[in-house]
Amino acid sequence: MSAATVTLLPPRRRSGSATRLLGTATWFVAVIAVSISTVLPLIWTLSTSLKPEAEIISSQLSFIPRTPTVENYVSLFVDGPFARYLANSFIIAAVGTITNIFFGSLGGYALAKLQFRGRGAVFGSFLASMMIPAIVTMIPTFLVLRHFPLAGGNDLLGQGGIGFLNSYAAVLVPYAAGAFAVFFMKQVYESLPSDLGEAARIDGASEFRIFTSIYFPLSRAGAAVLAVLTFQAGWNAFLWPLIVFSDPNMYTAQVGLASYVNEHATLYGPLMAGTIVTSIPVLIIFMFAQKYIVQNFATSGGK
Repeated sequence: MSAATVTLLPPRRRSGSATRLLGTATWFVAVIAVSISTVLPLIWTLSTSLKPEAEIISSQLSFIPRTPTVENYVSLFVDGPFARYLANSFIIAAVGTITNIFFGSLGGYALAKLQFRGRGAVFGSFLASMMIPAIVTMIPTFLVLRHFPLAGGNDLLGQGGIGFLNSYAAVLVPYAAGAFAVFFMKQVYESLPSDLGEAARIDGASEFRIFTSIYFPLSRAGAAVLAVLTFQAGWNAFLWPLIVFSDPNMYTAQVGLASYVNEHATLYGPLMAGTIVTSIPVLIIFMFAQKYIVQNFATSGGK
């Protein structure tokens, strides 16, 4: 009986090793395929931005430019107001990130740590608003901004001017405190102990002082994640700025890039150069905030 058992064990081990080897090989093939499909478009974009126009429109496909040039990058800033577009995008993304973190943190802290009547209904309304597609609220939001009283030449009835249109407020005001920011920061503050706030209240600290001195510093990891997501969304915003900005001087980088594509021709060189330039700020932000992102996920996993 024991001899039969001994003779049966090696095939089982070989079968298990073969299964593990096949699984590992499949994993590496899938990772390589995903990496290639993700990295190749970026390499092609960078390569195209360094090619002259004649080489770009040629029928030969190559990832290495035969005659590399920075002419497309020079043309991007010399022949058009792309620097202005970048400045507009940075203002919208940076200010929007600050307001979203501040008001989102205030709302999340109130819903997580304060006891008041109707707290569940308020939180439910935020969750419900997240389920409504943004395209549904675009027209009502546009009309509110257009007829906002005493803004952009409007009178008390919201007539006679353009309201917040063609100003940074048209993008910043509607998204100053997003529902996702409030929900995200609420989850962050709920993971922090309530005893810290109770001790501070006994010492006579105001609620705002408790928020700014105790809880907000402890939520830096979560706030960093929210900052990256908010900055990326604001920097890449296209449809809403296209709707509320009719003045070319207010165009963002994404809207400005669309001007290189029209019904007559497509300027692939400047378009690819602009795509590379607009990708750099988000990469820089992610590099600086990477440790906080890892810390946030590590802390969440430890709970």
